[in-house]
Amino acid sequence: MRVEEFRTGLRAWLDEHDLSPVHDKSLDGDMAQLSRVRRALFDAGWMRWGWPEHAGGLGGPTILRAVLGEEVATRGLAEPGIYSLIEVLAPTLIRYGSPELLAFVPLLLSGEETWCQGFSEPGAGSDLASLTTRAVRDGAEWVIDGQKVWTSLAQYAQRCLLLARTSGPGHRGISAFLVDMDSPGVLVRPIETMHGVDEFAEVFFDGVRVPADRMIGAVGQGWEIAMSILPDERSSCFWHRVAHLYTRLDRLLAAAPAGSERALGEAFLDLHAIRSTSLRTQHRRARGEPLGAETSIDKILIASAEQRLFDTARDLLPGVVEYEESPWREEYLYSRAATIYGGTAEIQRNIVAKRLLSLGDE
Repeated sequence: MRVEEFRTGLRAWLDEHDLSPVHDKSLDGDMAQLSRVRRALFDAGWMRWGWPEHAGGLGGPTILRAVLGEEVATRGLAEPGIYSLIEVLAPTLIRYGSPELLAFVPLLLSGEETWCQGFSEPGAGSDLASLTTRAVRDGAEWVIDGQKVWTSLAQYAQRCLLLARTSGPGHRGISAFLVDMDSPGVLVRPIETMHGVDEFAEVFFDGVRVPADRMIGAVGQGWEIAMSILPDERSSCFWHRVAHLYTRLDRLLAAAPAGSERALGEAFLDLHAIRSTSLRTQHRRARGEPLGAETSIDKILIASAEQRLFDTARDLLPGVVEYEESPWREEYLYSRAATIYGGTAEIQRNIVAKRLLSLGDE
């Protein structure tokens, strides 16, 4: 299916089927709304386009998924951050999982299940090579012990894509697993962020037994799998986020006082820059080209654009962030993390300097 044909048909279908939020504005409500939207789009076939047929999809170019997420974000049908997690987790399982593991993908696409990503640890955030969660082989099972932190939506998840150390130090000793979150020994403790939402959690694994066939890829392939996730995160996910930020810019345009043109123009230019860069990334991915260090530029630009936008809202709407319990306040506080999650701004700039500009290690 061609992109414009897909977009036209999708828009007509969404106009006829009202998927506007019906749940309260809370994390529980957002998760219920997400499942509702995914189920409706899956049953109608829209959620299946852009995914391979052997994983329950209908085929077609991956850019169709970006278009779908853009429409969902623009219409405010689901919170974009949690909607886009599917683009981080499902491609990894499709790329590296066994046929038996691929049977789980439709459960995620349809909203029947939620998954989480168990990568970061208290002592291993951006430096995943130093993670200490350990998996030890015991017959037909692996026994996992350790702790993860900043695990998005872990309290709602049925599965966790987990990295654990299966041998010695360094990159080559890491493997990946798909772990059932209701397994004995899994403990989830939500973490309240400064914008008042328990979006993250710390997860403890105490003697958790995982069948050997739940390993994703081969022993020691975890680092490769982790690195393959970044281009997925920085393609469709970023496109969805940019679409959401444009809706916030439209709201700001409607509320800003006269004489705000320069500040609004600067916010628009930042968004336009990341949208242009992200569009290039979508087309490269659709052509099957490998995505690498250049996606760090996308990460730098989207974080800067998001913070600029909400800084502008704070400046042009006095008191709306500091003194009011408003959506502007919540989103402003959330935007402070944009230069941290998904790889800190400092690390992204180092990647650009070393791998794209060849500036060396200093």
